[in-house]
Amino acid sequence: MSLDLRYPALSDMKTTCKGRVPWFVWEYLDSATGTESVKPRNRAALDQVTFCPAILRGSIAPDLTTRFLGQDYALPVGVAPVGMSGLIWPGAEAALARMAQRARLPYTLSTVATRLPEEIGPIAGDIGWFQLYPPKDPKIRADILTRARASGFRVLVLTVDLPGPSRRERQLRAQLSIPPKLTPSMLWQIAQRPAWALGTVRHGQPRLRLMEEYLKLDGNAPSTAHPGYLLRAAPDWDYLLAVRDLWDGPLVIKGVMDPADALRLRDAGADAIWVSNHGGRQFDGAPAALDALRHIRTALGPEMPLIYDGGLVSGLDILRALALGADFTMLGRGWHYALGALGEDGPAHLAHVLREDLISNLTQLGTTRPQDAHRRLWPLTDRGPNPNEL
Repeated sequence: MSLDLRYPALSDMKTTCKGRVPWFVWEYLDSATGTESVKPRNRAALDQVTFCPAILRGSIAPDLTTRFLGQDYALPVGVAPVGMSGLIWPGAEAALARMAQRARLPYTLSTVATRLPEEIGPIAGDIGWFQLYPPKDPKIRADILTRARASGFRVLVLTVDLPGPSRRERQLRAQLSIPPKLTPSMLWQIAQRPAWALGTVRHGQPRLRLMEEYLKLDGNAPSTAHPGYLLRAAPDWDYLLAVRDLWDGPLVIKGVMDPADALRLRDAGADAIWVSNHGGRQFDGAPAALDALRHIRTALGPEMPLIYDGGLVSGLDILRALALGADFTMLGRGWHYALGALGEDGPAHLAHVLREDLISNLTQLGTTRPQDAHRRLWPLTDRGPNPNEL
């Protein structure tokens, strides 16, 4: 049976993933914080965006190629950074980077990945982005950026929406810490998930390898400190300017929800702004990311590049975000649901599903480019030119 018949949507992969990874891994991947109200809030905001289907437009041949930050990508969607990705599925970082390079989508490696930039950069090649969680030590910060650049990463993503750790209650109930400390309960869970267990044996225990290297060099670190100790920087605007001075490529600021912050970031030298509420993993009282996107686009005008993430599960959702002001979109959890369901075949299948759904929905809208979806927003207040004439 073909993958399309077994897994026609991301929801099918998500269901299978839950049955193939240990429970504590599922709780890490799927959880948010507090009552997890942000996740349904993101979903509800997306569902409120509707379009008017077009009729009598003749044959439609959608072109999904998207130019963003000076580079062409095959789809207007990429792979968002996910910490401890290799915990979720063994070898995740390399698998996602391989898929992204083949599919021509951007792949973002996290500072708290389980593999080093030197390992993943050559796999990602020219589509590699690197996400920086701010280290406290300026020397560590400079060295990480030097290593990321030398490893081939072209775009830097500075995440700014973690002023301190969040309480993720589901993870606490699962007894999960980062990096993980195995308990008898976890070992029992692992024993019931043989594919995950065997893969972990092959790839090694997931660890914060990059930060481990610097922890060994930090003479001020407590003897009980784990690598995340080095990342508790609580960055300010001066920190941002220091990063801007150190990085000579495109700089994206991730985790922006306030239009006033977006304006100031533009003036401080950001090349793109990533609108995100961190999938509800940091603050349960945040608004839907899509609502923030509307206000930020209005404040910035049409020129500033915007990235959106938050609740996307389909090509239609991608069109919704683009129609409301995004230039590009990102998925984080989704690619990992696909990995958990199908191993290395999963991300490529998800890229296929998103592509086919984009084509199907653009055909219904009678337009060839995802960036023109706003012209079919309901109600039709600004039709724009006829898509057939573009």
